[in-house]
Amino acid sequence: MFRRKSVALEVLLVHPGGPFFARKDEGAWTIPKGEPVPGEDLLARAQIEFEEELGIRPSGKWIELGSIKQKGGKTVHAWAFEGDLPEAFELKSNSFEIEWPPRSGKLKQFPEIDRAEFFRGEVALRKMNPAQAPFLDRLLAALHRTEEK
Repeated sequence: MFRRKSVALEVLLVHPGGPFFARKDEGAWTIPKGEPVPGEDLLARAQIEFEEELGIRPSGKWIELGSIKQKGGKTVHAWAFEGDLPEAFELKSNSFEIEWPPRSGKLKQFPEIDRAEFFRGEVALRKMNPAQAPFLDRLLAALHRTEEK
Protein backbone atom coordinates (compact mmCIF):
# COMPACT_ATOMS: atom_id res chain seq x y z
CA MET A 1 0.00 0.00 0.00
CA PHE A 2 1.22 3.49 -0.72
CA ARG A 3 -0.17 6.94 -0.07
CA ARG A 4 0.65 10.45 -1.15
CA LYS A 5 1.12 12.95 1.68
CA SER A 6 1.58 16.47 0.33
CA VAL A 7 4.16 15.91 -2.39
CA ALA A 8 5.80 12.89 -0.74
CA LEU A 9 5.10 9.24 -1.46
CA GLU A 10 4.93 6.93 1.57
CA VAL A 11 4.90 3.13 1.52
CA LEU A 12 3.44 0.82 4.13
CA LEU A 13 5.90 -1.64 5.65
CA VAL A 14 5.36 -4.21 8.38
CA HIS A 15 7.74 -5.37 11.10
CA PRO A 16 7.95 -9.14 11.67
CA GLY A 17 6.77 -10.29 15.07
CA GLY A 18 8.41 -12.85 17.29
CA PRO A 19 11.64 -13.06 19.22
CA PHE A 20 14.04 -13.15 16.26
CA PHE A 21 13.09 -9.64 15.11
CA ALA A 22 12.29 -8.04 18.48
CA ARG A 23 15.49 -5.93 18.50
CA LYS A 24 15.95 -5.55 14.74
CA ASP A 25 14.81 -2.46 12.91
CA GLU A 26 16.76 -1.24 9.87
CA GLY A 27 16.69 -3.89 7.14
CA ALA A 28 14.06 -5.96 8.96
CA TRP A 29 10.80 -4.37 7.77
CA THR A 30 9.04 -5.90 4.78
CA ILE A 31 6.03 -5.64 2.55
CA PRO A 32 3.06 -7.72 3.76
CA LYS A 33 3.54 -11.13 2.17
CA GLY A 34 2.83 -14.85 2.40
CA GLU A 35 3.38 -18.10 0.58
CA PRO A 36 1.11 -19.27 -2.23
CA VAL A 37 0.28 -22.90 -2.86
CA PRO A 38 1.35 -24.26 -6.27
CA GLY A 39 -0.99 -23.04 -9.01
CA GLU A 40 -2.62 -20.37 -6.84
CA ASP A 41 -3.31 -16.96 -8.36
CA LEU A 42 -0.50 -14.77 -6.99
CA LEU A 43 -2.46 -11.51 -6.90
CA ALA A 44 -5.33 -13.20 -5.05
CA ARG A 45 -2.83 -14.60 -2.52
CA ALA A 46 -1.28 -11.13 -2.06
CA GLN A 47 -4.70 -9.65 -1.36
CA ILE A 48 -5.54 -12.41 1.14
CA GLU A 49 -2.18 -12.04 2.92
CA PHE A 50 -2.59 -8.28 3.19
CA GLU A 51 -5.97 -8.73 4.85
CA GLU A 52 -4.74 -11.52 7.15
CA GLU A 53 -1.66 -9.62 8.26
CA LEU A 54 -3.27 -6.20 8.73
CA GLY A 55 -6.91 -6.98 9.41
CA ILE A 56 -8.18 -4.68 6.64
CA ARG A 57 -9.45 -5.54 3.17
CA PRO A 58 -7.34 -3.95 0.43
CA SER A 59 -9.07 -2.22 -2.47
CA GLY A 60 -8.14 -0.12 -5.44
CA LYS A 61 -6.23 -0.46 -8.67
CA TRP A 62 -3.34 -2.92 -8.34
CA ILE A 63 0.06 -2.17 -9.91
CA GLU A 64 2.19 -5.22 -10.65
CA LEU A 65 5.77 -4.81 -9.39
CA GLY A 66 7.20 -8.13 -10.54
CA SER A 67 9.27 -10.44 -8.38
CA ILE A 68 12.60 -10.60 -6.57
CA LYS A 69 14.60 -13.35 -4.93
CA GLN A 70 15.56 -12.74 -1.30
CA LYS A 71 18.89 -13.70 0.25
CA GLY A 72 17.47 -16.96 1.67
CA GLY A 73 16.20 -17.99 -1.78
CA LYS A 74 12.52 -17.09 -1.28
CA THR A 75 10.88 -15.52 -4.34
CA VAL A 76 8.55 -12.62 -3.52
CA HIS A 77 5.93 -11.34 -6.00
CA ALA A 78 4.54 -7.88 -5.30
CA TRP A 79 1.74 -5.52 -6.21
CA ALA A 80 0.98 -2.04 -4.97
CA PHE A 81 -2.21 -0.08 -4.53
CA GLU A 82 -2.97 3.39 -3.29
CA GLY A 83 -4.74 3.60 0.04
CA ASP A 84 -4.47 4.51 3.67
CA LEU A 85 -5.02 2.89 7.01
CA PRO A 86 -8.37 3.67 8.64
CA GLU A 87 -8.42 6.50 11.19
CA ALA A 88 -8.91 4.06 14.08
CA PHE A 89 -6.52 1.40 12.71
CA GLU A 90 -5.63 -1.37 15.12
CA LEU A 91 -3.24 -4.07 13.94
CA LYS A 92 -4.89 -7.50 13.85
CA SER A 93 -2.17 -9.83 12.60
CA ASN A 94 -2.53 -13.58 12.53
CA SER A 95 -0.06 -15.50 14.73
CA PHE A 96 2.42 -18.36 14.63
CA GLU A 97 3.64 -20.76 17.27
CA ILE A 98 7.25 -21.78 18.03
CA GLU A 99 9.15 -23.36 20.86
CA TRP A 100 10.37 -20.47 23.02
CA PRO A 101 12.83 -20.23 24.62
CA PRO A 102 14.65 -22.70 22.38
CA ARG A 103 14.84 -26.28 23.69
CA SER A 104 12.48 -25.35 26.57
CA GLY A 105 9.69 -27.62 25.41
CA LYS A 106 7.29 -24.67 25.77
CA LEU A 107 5.30 -23.45 22.78
CA LYS A 108 4.58 -19.75 22.58
CA GLN A 109 2.45 -17.74 20.15
CA PHE A 110 3.66 -14.56 18.47
CA PRO A 111 2.01 -12.20 15.97
CA GLU A 112 3.26 -12.55 12.39
CA ILE A 113 3.73 -8.79 12.38
CA ASP A 114 3.92 -6.51 15.39
CA ARG A 115 3.93 -3.07 13.72
CA ALA A 116 2.77 -1.42 10.50
CA GLU A 117 3.91 2.05 9.50
CA PHE A 118 4.20 4.31 6.48
CA PHE A 119 7.70 5.48 5.54
CA ARG A 120 8.98 7.98 2.97
CA GLY A 121 11.63 7.20 0.34
CA GLU A 122 15.08 7.01 1.93
CA VAL A 123 13.71 5.98 5.32
CA ALA A 124 11.72 3.17 3.67
CA LEU A 125 14.87 1.98 1.89
CA ARG A 126 16.79 1.85 5.18
CA LYS A 127 13.99 0.07 7.04
CA MET A 128 13.05 -2.54 4.44
CA ASN A 129 14.68 -5.84 3.66
CA PRO A 130 17.35 -4.77 1.13
CA ALA A 131 16.29 -7.47 -1.35
CA GLN A 132 12.85 -5.79 -1.58
CA ALA A 133 14.23 -2.33 -2.47
CA PRO A 134 13.65 -2.90 -6.23
CA PHE A 135 9.91 -2.92 -5.51
CA LEU A 136 10.11 0.72 -4.40
CA ASP A 137 12.03 1.67 -7.55
CA ARG A 138 9.47 -0.17 -9.70
CA LEU A 139 6.57 1.55 -7.94
CA LEU A 140 8.12 4.98 -8.49
CA ALA A 141 8.71 4.16 -12.19
CA ALA A 142 5.12 2.90 -12.63
CA LEU A 143 3.69 6.01 -11.00
CA HIS A 144 5.91 8.23 -13.14
CA ARG A 145 4.69 6.48 -16.31
CA THR A 146 1.06 6.96 -15.18
CA GLU A 147 1.62 10.68 -14.55
CA GLU A 148 3.12 11.12 -18.03
CA LYS A 149 -0.05 9.86 -19.73
